[in-house]
Amino acid sequence: MDYDVKDLKLNKTGRDRVEWAYKDMPVLQEINKNLSKKKPLKGINISACLHVTTETANLLITLKNAGAKVACCASNPLSTQDDVAAHLTKDYGINTFAIKGINNKGYYKHLVDSLKIKPNITMDDGCDLVSILHKSHKQFMKNIIGGTEETTTGVIRLESMSKNNVLNYPIIAVNNAFTKHLFDNRYGTGQSVIDSIMRATNRLLSGKTFVVCGYGWCGKGLAMRAAGLGANVVVTEIDPTKGLGAFEPFLTKATTAADAASALTGTGAGTGTGSIQDFMSPYQSQVIEESLKEFDRNKAIQEQRIRDQQTALGALGSGRAG
Repeated sequence: MDYDVKDLKLNKTGRDRVEWAYKDMPVLQEINKNLSKKKPLKGINISACLHVTTETANLLITLKNAGAKVACCASNPLSTQDDVAAHLTKDYGINTFAIKGINNKGYYKHLVDSLKIKPNITMDDGCDLVSILHKSHKQFMKNIIGGTEETTTGVIRLESMSKNNVLNYPIIAVNNAFTKHLFDNRYGTGQSVIDSIMRATNRLLSGKTFVVCGYGWCGKGLAMRAAGLGANVVVTEIDPTKGLGAFEPFLTKATTAADAASALTGTGAGTGTGSIQDFMSPYQSQVIEESLKEFDRNKAIQEQRIRDQQTALGALGSGRAG
C-alpha cells in the first residue's frame, strides 16, 4: 500500500484520539452504522484533500466502511496530526499522504499521490486537488463523476473556474450548507481562533480592543467569542448590508487605517488580504494579527511583517532607532 506518514508507530495514540472524537459525532455515528451494512460506495474510489485531524479521520473511516477505496492528503500541513495519519494508514488501510510541516514540494507531491487511485469522487478543502487535476494531471479526471468543496476560499476558486467554463465536473459546495456555516465557520472557527491566540500570545483579552475584519460567518463567530471574553470588539466591513448585522452588538466601521490601532486583529475566511496589508502596515509593531482559515497567499504578507519586525528589533538593539 502506498502512503507517506511520519511514523506508523504513532497509530495507537491516533486510534485513542480518533475514538474519543467519535463520541461527539452522533450524526456520523448513525451514518456509519447504516452505510457499513449496505456498502453503497463499493467500487467507488475517493481522493480527499482535507485537514488530517481526528474529526476528518472519522469521516474517512465511515467512507471506507461504506465500501469505498479511500486515499487522503493534507489540505494544510500545519494542521496535520501525525498520529492520526498513522492510524488511518496502519489500522484502516487508507492511503494517507500527510506529514505535519512538510514543505511546499512535498505538499504538491502528496496531492498527486492521492490521485493515483484514479478517483471517481474528489473531496477538497481549498480547491488545491481540483486545481492540480485541471492544470497538470488531467489523466486522473476521466473516471471522476463529482466532488465536494468544504471551505469559502475553495468555493470562490470554483466559482471563478465555472464562470470561465474550465470546471470539468460537478462539485457540491459543502461550504454553502447552513449547518456548515453554523457548526464550522461560526462556532468552530470562532472558538479555535481564540484558542490559537491564547496559545501563541498568552494575552488577556478583557479590556483589549479587538478588530474583526469582515463580518461573514467566521467573523461573526470570532466577534462573539472575543466579546464573551471581555474584549472591546470593533467590526470592519466593506459590505454595508453585512455591516448592519454587526451594528447593534458591535461598533462597526469601514476598513480604514484608523481601525488597525488595536491590540488584536482577526481577518475572516475569504477576505482579500491586499487592503488588510495596506492599512495594517503603519501599526504592525503594535498589533497581533490572526488570519482565519489560513492559506499560502496570507503567509507572504505575514513573513514580510516578521522580517520588518526583526529589522526594527535589530535597529533597537544596535541603538540605531530614532
